[in-house]
Amino acid sequence: MKMKAFYLIAFLCLFPFFNKLRAQIPYPYPVKNFTVNIDGQGYQMSYMDVQPLKPNGKNVLLFHGKNFTGFYWKDVIKFLVSQGYRVIVADQLGWGKSSKPSIKYTFEMLAQNNKLLLDSLKIEKVTVIGHSMGGMLATRFAILYPTVTAKLILEDPLGLEDYRKFVPFKSIDEQYKKELNATYASYKKYQESYYPVWKPGYEVYVKQQAELLKTKDFTGVALVNALTYQMIYEQPVLYDFKKLEMPVLFIVGQLDRTILGKEKLDKAKQHLHGNFPSLAKKASMQIKDSKVIVLPGVGHIPHIQETKTFNNKVLAFM
Repeated sequence: MKMKAFYLIAFLCLFPFFNKLRAQIPYPYPVKNFTVNIDGQGYQMSYMDVQPLKPNGKNVLLFHGKNFTGFYWKDVIKFLVSQGYRVIVADQLGWGKSSKPSIKYTFEMLAQNNKLLLDSLKIEKVTVIGHSMGGMLATRFAILYPTVTAKLILEDPLGLEDYRKFVPFKSIDEQYKKELNATYASYKKYQESYYPVWKPGYEVYVKQQAELLKTKDFTGVALVNALTYQMIYEQPVLYDFKKLEMPVLFIVGQLDRTILGKEKLDKAKQHLHGNFPSLAKKASMQIKDSKVIVLPGVGHIPHIQETKTFNNKVLAFM
């Protein structure tokens, strides 16, 4: 009996600790769901619709990167709302709180999902901001819906070069096996490459990504991660920049050297690619109305590393 009492007390003492480990990091604003239909099947797209106390009548649509969700825009949302903007930010289908179907992922499909969401909210005009993979999505959205896109801001967007030309092809099965072996440590190691200097405040974004490791259907998550890697690899957008007619702003970190599939390249090839300041300037030359801002000492995520500077540059452009 004494031993049973001991285990009971130990369990009660440790329960809050384990419960905390399981608890999800809360999103900064209420999350709603919107149903999108793909191949005759309905899926849930989660999003935040944050409205200001003193509206200026303008709207902003935010697109997250591949290793993130709408959560990591929290400080940008807070700033934009304080300036009177209504902000819409979704977890794209396949990410975060949204459904994660095993389907063919395309930037056109993701763009259409967001257009349908805007239609449901009766929003006719937005400034679109996309980071990393979200920059590729933002570019595709702006091309498909030019009358909806007032301005376009691309923050260290992927797809400024065609990865198919120098990154060895990897089948979905190969990428899937890699994703299945993901750990908290591997997620953190990859995210550390985004910053010149790692800070404790960045850990929350690793924790948020790693929450999916604890899900019952992580195999499904891993497959979606593989499918979306393939989407980025196979669907470059840099050849379409010339189609952009709205004002475009590139904001890139001077030290950003992110490359999709970088681990598959030797050091010599790595040095030949991923130079974001150079690539952004080259891309800008294809666009009628565009400018490039390079932030000194900044890596792949300016809106986290230098939030105030990023916000001010965005506000000035808008």
